[in-house]
Amino acid sequence: MRKGLPAKADEVSGVMKGFDAVYCSKDSRTKVCGFGDLTALFSTGNLEKGDNISMRTVGLLIESSRAYGRGLLRGIARFMRMHNDWSIIYQERTLRDADPLGLAEKHCDGVLARIDTRQQLDWLLELNVPVVELRGSWDHPRFPRIISDDRAVAEIAAQHLLARRCPYFAFCGFAGADYSQTRRDHFCAAIRAAGYLPDVYESPAAPHGADTAAYEVTAAAHEREMGSWLSRLPHPTSLMACNDVCGRQVIDLCHVHGLRVPDQIAVIGVDNDEVLCDLAEPTMSSVILSTERMGYEAAELLSTMMDGTEPSKHEFLIPPIGVMKRHSTDSAVVDDPCIAAALAFIREKACTGINVEHVLDHLADRELLVSRSTLDRRFRKRLRCSPKDQIIDTRLERVRQLLLETTYSVERIAELVGFASSSQLATAFKHRTGKTPSEFRAGARYPVKSAFNPRG
Repeated sequence: MRKGLPAKADEVSGVMKGFDAVYCSKDSRTKVCGFGDLTALFSTGNLEKGDNISMRTVGLLIESSRAYGRGLLRGIARFMRMHNDWSIIYQERTLRDADPLGLAEKHCDGVLARIDTRQQLDWLLELNVPVVELRGSWDHPRFPRIISDDRAVAEIAAQHLLARRCPYFAFCGFAGADYSQTRRDHFCAAIRAAGYLPDVYESPAAPHGADTAAYEVTAAAHEREMGSWLSRLPHPTSLMACNDVCGRQVIDLCHVHGLRVPDQIAVIGVDNDEVLCDLAEPTMSSVILSTERMGYEAAELLSTMMDGTEPSKHEFLIPPIGVMKRHSTDSAVVDDPCIAAALAFIREKACTGINVEHVLDHLADRELLVSRSTLDRRFRKRLRCSPKDQIIDTRLERVRQLLLETTYSVERIAELVGFASSSQLATAFKHRTGKTPSEFRAGARYPVKSAFNPRG
């Protein structure tokens, strides 16, 4: 036995892979700890030697094959590490799997589920236990749902693309897919409100009631039509794809048809699936969904429902965290060679500690002689910001990325991105986002304050 573990841990007789760590106790009851130390159920400080725990059995019908599902699972794991009364039934699955866990036979007390098919919905209704739904495709009054706010997703993508000062906009999605249609409608509304007319392409609809994978397969089968549409778009166009799968497909087809990304077509996806985004060439910008927060809040809501408390409302919408800017949108559309050269230099060198004087020196080396006041005036006319603002914004994009993808301290991040001190970074970050770096990082993982009040 590992030194320092309570005696109850002696019950652990084996470990196998599943959620990440699965405990098989002597009475064959499965206890699961997610994403981390095998002893986490017993090492949080909430258990005392000899304590008897009334464990609740909770089933997780959440896919690990997609970034969305993995984010939810991380949030659920965080909730579990703060509460030691859950026994989890889980195994790796895809969205379309029906009941690979045998939850009916295992007498689970509640379920967290991503319902993607009618078959899954019917099966969960028959189970007759509290369920929190995390997909949003099938709405049923018995199952409260916590899902991404797709209106906010579309609007933040539109804001990101509008900042490029591009004259043309487009949306690419999957006909019939609920999330694609919602994002399409709100993206187009935001673009029209800004005075532009967006172009739209949607792959032919999959059969009625099809799952997510079926929409993606149908789109792949009609790449010729999508490629022809891309070829007809005017240049430069800024394009929102309904998700990262669609976005990567767009970028691949741009290469096939000789279209330069981002110069001719800039692309932003949704989900921030780091594998898909990094495999795209160039790497793909994407809206970061707050899936970890959704997982945490879903677990918290299910816990209150298993206590017999009715949720305060049926649907809880969680806004996105922001945009992870990568190379697929990493250019502003400008016809001024001086500004274009300055922007390229800022993108490359902003995190090395440069200032506006360094930008002016770079332009002089390229025989683009301009005074600081003239450069400032040209920036404000075309980009609505100063060269100094552009440098700070570029650094802050990198700060957001490091806060989300690393555990570096704010002091270390300040060093890496060219701020003179952590306090200078914190001041600039809060001025732009309204949050301190620590608040931004914490809010991306799980909520400081619950989005719901189960007790009214």
